[in-house]
Amino acid sequence: MDTRDPSAPPRSQSAPADNPSRTRRHGGGLTHDNVRHTTRFVVIGNHLVQHKELSLLAIGLGCHLQSLPTGAGADIKSLAARFPEGPTRIAAALRELEAHGYLRRERHRTETGRIVTRTVSCNQPHADRRREPADTGCPPAKRTPAPPRRTGHKALPTVPQPSNKAPALLQTALDLLTGLRRRDARLLLSATDTAHLVPGVAAWLERDVTVGAVRHALTDGLPDEPLRRPAALLAHRLADRLPPPPPFRTPAGPPPPRYEVRNCDGCDRGFRAPETEDRCRDCRATALP
Repeated sequence: MDTRDPSAPPRSQSAPADNPSRTRRHGGGLTHDNVRHTTRFVVIGNHLVQHKELSLLAIGLGCHLQSLPTGAGADIKSLAARFPEGPTRIAAALRELEAHGYLRRERHRTETGRIVTRTVSCNQPHADRRREPADTGCPPAKRTPAPPRRTGHKALPTVPQPSNKAPALLQTALDLLTGLRRRDARLLLSATDTAHLVPGVAAWLERDVTVGAVRHALTDGLPDEPLRRPAALLAHRLADRLPPPPPFRTPAGPPPPRYEVRNCDGCDRGFRAPETEDRCRDCRATALP
């Protein structure tokens, strides 16, 4: 019984000096009369409410912002109308929260093109960004969908369409397009681009334009630098330089009738005439008084 325990402390240890829960009064200090919340409550971390560098106004404002539903007004004007503190003190508290990561401001473009500033309240500034959205009882704000990325080339310009798609006309247009690479190696077209351009060339040929004239209109005055999309250039020329339709031509009348050869009753000479005539022209002239 007289053996002394060397591991036992000589006296009871006091709380550290920097512990906020340390009490300096005997039998005094703060006590809690808590009732468990079941509705209309918010969970706030002690790292905010017991922050050592934030002012009391910034801590209270941070707690208020975390309790607001999504979409509520959090600008200086709305907060100054809600609390007795003026805009200057509220703006200073917001800057404190933003400096310590409890608040950030983001600029977004709406569907109408207007740029708006959204205030984002962070309940854990230094935690992982993969957080679950807060259950505030309000529907989440709509996010503008990102525009789809362009995966291919832009569509080729439209080309004129012929009124008569005769196979011979389309074949002539196809031969013209495939032969352009012999005049300029940059005009090597793919099968898809050629099929798109064939009706445009046929529309030119349909307007009494010769093959050489069409070829000259497509290849004359090309730029010296490399062509990124030769099919787009040709499609633009086919539509932009399309000549007017040819002048209207009155169709010729029916051919004169061809009569059978018969013998003249006067001179027995062969001639062509209707069945009502039995003499040739010379005999009819002699028979006149």
